[in-house]
Amino acid sequence: MNVTFSHAVIESIAHVLPPKVLSSEAIEEQLGALYKRLHLPLGRLELMTGIRERRIWEDDILPSQASTEAARKVLEKTSIPRERIDLLIHAAVCRDYLEPATAAYVHHNLKLSSQTAFFDLSNACLGFLNAMALAASLIDGGQIRSALIVSGENSKPLLDHTLNLLRDNNTITRREIKSYFANLTIGSAAVAALIVHESLLEKRFPRLQMRAMSLLSDSEGCDLCQGDRTANNALAMETDSEALLHRGIQLAENNWRQFLDYTKLSMDEINHTICHQVGQRHRTLLCQALKLDPNRDLTTFPFLGNTGSVALPITLSHALENELILSGEKIVLLGIGSGISALSMFVEAL
Repeated sequence: MNVTFSHAVIESIAHVLPPKVLSSEAIEEQLGALYKRLHLPLGRLELMTGIRERRIWEDDILPSQASTEAARKVLEKTSIPRERIDLLIHAAVCRDYLEPATAAYVHHNLKLSSQTAFFDLSNACLGFLNAMALAASLIDGGQIRSALIVSGENSKPLLDHTLNLLRDNNTITRREIKSYFANLTIGSAAVAALIVHESLLEKRFPRLQMRAMSLLSDSEGCDLCQGDRTANNALAMETDSEALLHRGIQLAENNWRQFLDYTKLSMDEINHTICHQVGQRHRTLLCQALKLDPNRDLTTFPFLGNTGSVALPITLSHALENELILSGEKIVLLGIGSGISALSMFVEAL
């Protein structure tokens, strides 16, 4: 799928970080007995992933609460009144309940208009980018003028369940532990973005014009990463990390060729890339496969971990907040979601 955007602009974007920092070293300390039994060296987690720490919420905060905090930051930045928001999309992996939509709680918390439609959109780590693309298409099609996209991820239940499982299992082998390793890289955070028709802009804020996207799917890999709730309502996830890594990069490489052919962008024109924020090995192999310049690639995974659907947009938000992106620069967002989907999106700083 290839799509060109004509009128959609990222009017504002903001993120919220949990107050508590959890280091990879602290996680390994909790698994000391297991590490000793399996003869695993301390420091392995950071060495393999490049993740030295991640954030977790102090309490079992609901995804809607995290998303609401990020949305409020966006609404404080924008000059567009709440009553002019036509659509709210909650795009996180985490949800409050199966029913109703988590977006309903965010809508209620923000006291949005009864004319503001809402729904959830879920597609693993790619959900936020999918929601951005959908909102931009609806804006270009004249169906809406603005959309607020939110995502709040809470890794604490998954981390707690994984640590308890590994501590209590005296028979798990080095081979078996690999399927749980990805769980220990997960972090918590929230992000929100307001996508609007360019005619609604005021010039006093920096904006990102949405230009184009390309998407490819490979559902043959749908069983490589599976997350669900257990019988006691804890979160659990099992991942074939090695297979998912290579299959995801192959799909991303195919998507990249399609994207460059469609947009006619040259590598020299691209000022920054922001890739799926999983870990160092993934980034290294992706840059090699796509021939990306690591010096132009922006990251947050070393200090935030893998924050799911929040990971890529929060890296964009962090870069804008720290003035790493300048007016006139071209940025490509390269998302990958288990399932598997790959999406490349071209945005330009105004």
